[in-house]
Amino acid sequence: MAILAITVIIPLSSYWVWASDASVQFTKENKPEKLQAISSFYPLYEFAKEVGQNKVDVHLLIPEGVEPHDWEPTIQDVHQMQNSDLVIINGLGFENWVDNLTDMNYRGIVVDTSHGIFENKIMEKNTSTGDPHIWLNPKLAKIQVQAIADSFSKLDPGNKNFYHANADNYSNRLDHLDSKIRNELNNCNRDFIAFHDAFSYFADEYDLHQHTIISSNNEHAEPSAKTLENVINTAKDLDIKIIFVENVVDTRISSVIANEIGGKILVLSPLEFGDDGDYISRMTLNLENLKEALC
Repeated sequence: MAILAITVIIPLSSYWVWASDASVQFTKENKPEKLQAISSFYPLYEFAKEVGQNKVDVHLLIPEGVEPHDWEPTIQDVHQMQNSDLVIINGLGFENWVDNLTDMNYRGIVVDTSHGIFENKIMEKNTSTGDPHIWLNPKLAKIQVQAIADSFSKLDPGNKNFYHANADNYSNRLDHLDSKIRNELNNCNRDFIAFHDAFSYFADEYDLHQHTIISSNNEHAEPSAKTLENVINTAKDLDIKIIFVENVVDTRISSVIANEIGGKILVLSPLEFGDDGDYISRMTLNLENLKEALC
């Protein structure tokens, strides 16, 4: 029996020790060196790329051209999230699928970049409710950028200074954008007509008055005939000659209103998709179109 133990059990034990070591070594060799981050939609994708740069692989969760409000994750999407280090979301109900992640067995980290915004002094004068489009206010976008830097630093403390330096640099660019918007709209009219209720935080920040064709956050809703009549009357009363449309929404309704007031349509983009240009260049284009309407 002793000989049997020596010749059988000890070699088997040695095998399992070797196999365990090999498994650990395999895991280490195949674990990505960079943080793996998933951003729910385009603006957060860009913010995360700016903060993480060459130390974080950032992936866009919602495919280009797919409306973020309507998207729902598949099992494959949840698996992709499970294999990442963190998932970055906007919050405030923008990603309505987040509440279902637990039911889909997701146990990873979700970074809600809206946390702390309503407690911030920036929001003291903001009376908007139900609008998730915080990224359209550059000052609030800075808070989202900082939240991303904090989450990267927590998971990768060795590069904390790197992430925060990148966040500070990008925040300085957002400060410049904020000053440009504030200065160039300062002496202009205040009322504009957007397609849907996406620019509440932007309007509050720069003392503008947003009127909308669609009063909700659902840009696919259909306005009633009475609503169209009210918008046309508002435009005439306020001498508004430009009706804003969104770059991925049917422009026919806005065109009807513009024709009724003898005006035209221009794009005011909510930046939910990764079109040509980056966040700052596209916000600057929004500013140029607002200046044409208001100044």
